[in-house]
Amino acid sequence: MTSPLLPLNNGREIPQLGFGVYKVPADETGKAVRSALEAGYRHIDTAALYGNEAGVGAGIRVSGVPREDIFVTTKVWNDDHGYDRTLAAFDASLDRLGFDYVDLYLIHWPVPSRDLYVDTWRALERIVAEGRARSIGVSNFSPQHLDRLIEETDTVPVLNQVELHPLLAQTGLRKYGDAHGILTEAWSPLARGRVLDSDVIDRIADKYDKSPAQVVIRWHLDLGTVVIPKSVTPSRIAENFDVFDFALDAEDLAAIATLDRGERTGRDPDLD
Repeated sequence: MTSPLLPLNNGREIPQLGFGVYKVPADETGKAVRSALEAGYRHIDTAALYGNEAGVGAGIRVSGVPREDIFVTTKVWNDDHGYDRTLAAFDASLDRLGFDYVDLYLIHWPVPSRDLYVDTWRALERIVAEGRARSIGVSNFSPQHLDRLIEETDTVPVLNQVELHPLLAQTGLRKYGDAHGILTEAWSPLARGRVLDSDVIDRIADKYDKSPAQVVIRWHLDLGTVVIPKSVTPSRIAENFDVFDFALDAEDLAAIATLDRGERTGRDPDLD
């Protein structure tokens, strides 16, 4: 089984279910990536901040899966905003990964207090024009940040990666993305485990003979979002990918919708 592919606004595609490596120790990343690829994942999400880009590259190289079959995302960190610093940061990320291109390069946070994200975006436009990133997007951007990029530059982001889970469903932000052709991608898709203790999720898990985590990942897929669960345990990595043999019905989705209370596990990007 392979993940469905979702279309990006530049004509490319992204696997809807990916594997995230946030807080995976550098010395464990290669093994985790290999386990993910063995389980069927073809989308790996990392970032300069995570300190494990080299492990991602190493894990891919020893996996036996051709590089061109794997969608790799990384991100520029806040300290490297600005046109020239972003170009240098991207070169450093490519060097750590050991690749000559990435499939998706993101601005990790808008950091509006520094007011450099438009200049940073212009650097990403250059990188994609040079063919060193196949697509470019953003992470943790609110509509007002996206409006500026759309109004002041020539490229609409293909994707906005944000905190999103049943406790923070981001309905308005997803609608904005749909209206502008910007896919929404979920980080912290399980609310760092908080949502897994829900009686609502437990009932649905029993209904389908699935784990609570599988139900929540299926919820993301049924919403149409891209989702990147993380684990370092091979059995859990495989379990998180085993979600393509069932789908939630309208009653399930309505029940999960009652969990949305605007609860974040991370910081609010509008407060930066």
